[in-house]
Amino acid sequence: MRAGSPSISSVQIYIESIGTVLLERSKKAKHVSIRIKPLAGVRVAVPPQVSFEKAEEFLRSKTDWVQHHLHHIKAQEDKRTIYSASKPFRTFNHTLQLQAISGQTIYKARIQSNTLLVTYPGYKEETDAEVQQFIRQSVEATYRLEAKAYLPGRLAYFAQKFGFTFNKVVIKNTSTRWGSCSATNNINLNLHLMRLPEALRDYVILHELAHTVEKNHGPRFWALLDRISGDARGLDRRMKAYRVAIF
Repeated sequence: MRAGSPSISSVQIYIESIGTVLLERSKKAKHVSIRIKPLAGVRVAVPPQVSFEKAEEFLRSKTDWVQHHLHHIKAQEDKRTIYSASKPFRTFNHTLQLQAISGQTIYKARIQSNTLLVTYPGYKEETDAEVQQFIRQSVEATYRLEAKAYLPGRLAYFAQKFGFTFNKVVIKNTSTRWGSCSATNNINLNLHLMRLPEALRDYVILHELAHTVEKNHGPRFWALLDRISGDARGLDRRMKAYRVAIF
């Protein structure tokens, strides 16, 4: 039934050399494809006309390729921050403060001036997965506040400086893209831009502004972006060291 039934939308399998893999039925897929993403693991898109058994055979034929990429993905996942009271951490303009409260059974986060204060139950260790997840969510919420306060103004500054026009800007939290520009010149900027060094944050903003003029990544786009950023290709290479989902 697993292999042939079109009513089954997904199947999980375990391959010893790879681990757990999710096979997902995809109406858009034209052929079997493998995706490996940080924190998401290995996923295989399976077209309607291909059985899960055939997709598994294809996956097994690519075991060496998957293992190679899993090694690099693991290295990226290891870059995730482990938050600790003994290890200073700052967002764009807030300092994280952690506090275990005896007798407290719930998690709380609040911003006081330039401090993000996160409190958690005293019976929990700060390295506990649940504690770390709440801290990470609180940090992300702080980045969102900072992004809404900072990014629209920075975008407007560069638009005026270089003579670009755009319709509106929206701050989003997407898992893979730092920014995007629509056909009608609406610009989306990821709240996680606040994690980047200033030069790279500005580069992404300039990248999307350049798309208001050049809608693809052809030579004219790169020539324009190089002119306004100073070193488009170099900055683009530096961006590869960062992943939206890893922080």
